[in-house]
Amino acid sequence: MGRRGSGSDARPPAPAMLIGSPPSAWGRPDRQGLSVDLLGCDTMVDVQVVGGGRMGEALVGGWLASGRAPASIRIVEVHPDRRVDLAQRYSGCDVSERIGAASGTVVAVKPGDVPAVVAQVGAAGGGRVLSIAAGVTLHQLETAAGPGVPVIRAMPNTPALVRCAMTAIVAGAAAAPADLEWARELLSAVGEVVEVAESQIDAVTAVSGSGPAYVFLVAEAMVDAGVLAGLPRDLATQLTNQTLLGAAQLLGSDGTAADHRAAVTSPGGTTAAGLRALEARAVRSAFLDAVMAAKARSVEMSS
Repeated sequence: MGRRGSGSDARPPAPAMLIGSPPSAWGRPDRQGLSVDLLGCDTMVDVQVVGGGRMGEALVGGWLASGRAPASIRIVEVHPDRRVDLAQRYSGCDVSERIGAASGTVVAVKPGDVPAVVAQVGAAGGGRVLSIAAGVTLHQLETAAGPGVPVIRAMPNTPALVRCAMTAIVAGAAAAPADLEWARELLSAVGEVVEVAESQIDAVTAVSGSGPAYVFLVAEAMVDAGVLAGLPRDLATQLTNQTLLGAAQLLGSDGTAADHRAAVTSPGGTTAAGLRALEARAVRSAFLDAVMAAKARSVEMSS
């Protein structure tokens, strides 16, 4: 059995930790060549998440914020210090080192560990499976889960940490509409969800999965440019961050990105001069190349 959290705050900011746990921890031989047994939690819960890293914790925080009862959630984490931390942060949740029985299980470990973990979920009666690992195909998930187990593959992104994620989901052969709705409900707690075909997942990974890093690179460049133009770095950072945040809010309103860009660009003005310099450096083409390179890498990871 796991331990119940004893802390008073069930929804703190997620700490800076790697997603999931080191590959050697999840159902693989340890340094002495012994197999780590992760089975044995008998209490049925509504949902368990295997992997208490940044994304796993972000999901738990979103579920609690949306009204899900702490006692209905199990967090499975193999590292003792991290379990203690999670138990303190999420009062009432079952924080355990062992995978157990559940109506459904979210697998939030590193891609290389996913097949072993999914197999253990099936052996433990962990119910339907939702994987958020990049590069792990439905075929791999369904093979590990066994015949008839509903499987859903998802590709979220890191804005899940602030509940502004963009997640794409793909249903496996055994997944019924109710299973897909279950996955959508869980993932909607941290942002928006769309259903796609698996043939589109590599492109999704390249655009929204990797996309936050492209935006952060733009932010870095804008801050450096502000400093070059004579601004103190802290002021350049404040101006850049709020500008990107405000622009993102406008993208969520009426109109396309091109419409909003045109609205800012006066003929012969400062914005037109800046955009001309960016186009001269083929910035638009560089983004096209970046997305296609990320897609190609995603295809390689899945093969």
